Amino acid sequence: MRIFPVVGWAERGGYDATGHGNSVPRFHITWGTGPGVVAPFERRVREGVAKGLVQLRFRHRVTGLARTAGALDTVTGEILEPSGAERGTASSREVTAPFELKAQAVIVTSGGIGGNHDLVRAQWPERLGTPPAKMLSGVPAHVDGLMLGIAEKAGAHHINRDRMWHYTEGIENWNPIWSRHGIRILPGPSSLWLDARGKRLPVPLFPGFDTLGTLEHIMGSGHGYTWFVLNQRIIGKEFALSGSEQNPDLTGKSVRDVIGRARADVPAPVKAFMDHGADFVVEKDLDALVRGMNAVTGDGLIDAAELRREITARDREIANPFTKDLQVTAIHGARAYLGDRLIRTAKPHRILDPAAGPLIAVRLNILTRKSLGGLETDLSSRVLTAEGTPLPGLYAAGEAAGFGGGGVHGYRSLEGTFLGGCIFSGRAAGRAAADAVT
Repeated sequence: MRIFPVVGWAERGGYDATGHGNSVPRFHITWGTGPGVVAPFERRVREGVAKGLVQLRFRHRVTGLARTAGALDTVTGEILEPSGAERGTASSREVTAPFELKAQAVIVTSGGIGGNHDLVRAQWPERLGTPPAKMLSGVPAHVDGLMLGIAEKAGAHHINRDRMWHYTEGIENWNPIWSRHGIRILPGPSSLWLDARGKRLPVPLFPGFDTLGTLEHIMGSGHGYTWFVLNQRIIGKEFALSGSEQNPDLTGKSVRDVIGRARADVPAPVKAFMDHGADFVVEKDLDALVRGMNAVTGDGLIDAAELRREITARDREIANPFTKDLQVTAIHGARAYLGDRLIRTAKPHRILDPAAGPLIAVRLNILTRKSLGGLETDLSSRVLTAEGTPLPGLYAAGEAAGFGGGGVHGYRSLEGTFLGGCIFSGRAAGRAAADAVT
């Protein structure tokens, strides 16, 4: 695997130098995005299939785990009928037959719970307030947590359920691949972040700074959504979108297209959301923008005069060398990093500058994503029981194991750490399982 040479800077953190957050850029994008990560593993699996060492059992749904002579060695479930459903659409759940498989070891790598909103709400931590009535899904429906429950029934210890990592900058995918498909905006620091009533979020809840702090604030506001207000100059420079489909240049490993993205007024995937996205309002003047924002939500909470005051106050600080606006200070700080100045942070300017328009408002929804807790494991990825002893024959890796151990991140993540936890816990599980059966 290779990484994109410009290092990203996510979760810039809290109020002071001793608080949480990344003090330096450290978020690496894989060259080739998700498919680039999967490719070397897929190649080895297919080589194993060709050699008769690997069997792929598609349309097999696991419903139970069982033991023989104390060791967990049996997987039972249902074979679903073949399906020609297009990617992203629900496939048939018609059962054609049961199945049972036996092996010396079983490894659970079924992911977290982000596709199961009922389970997300059931495990929602009290410290983050009441769970939102509306959420988008940052993962497909099969990431439903059912395998975690099946492993638990077999004796596994499921821990740290309330450790979650959901995003606050979710937008409805205008061209969805799965139900309630949401895309996360990975924002630069310049957009004005407003609550549902049009008031700026408190310091230091700026775009890209503190996911959990922002989520807690939103859940205490009485509304499950917020707004970015910006202009075309900012969106063209600062909006990146999550997902391999939203980054065809990086996914396709095209240096030419990456350079073309940097030169474009607005990258094509972002422009598609501006044109088709249900959460986007694009207008030439502020009054029309506010009418569009209120039409999107239907609640009429945004007052044009109040919003104009908020934006004008911010815009005044752009030309002030002694600015007291800490977000403007943060923008200048971001541009001190060459990577941000070149491709991620717009040159400071007034949002209401007509030359930088049109104006844009984006409704932001809560987007489910990752479970930071999971099946408790030891350093060999062996699943543990509630008593702390290994459950013979059962291993877990990746998000199903809380990216390692059942919660290696604690309550917070600094981004860029999920992939490593998946790869290394998976390697540990594979090696330990192989050693156990040889």
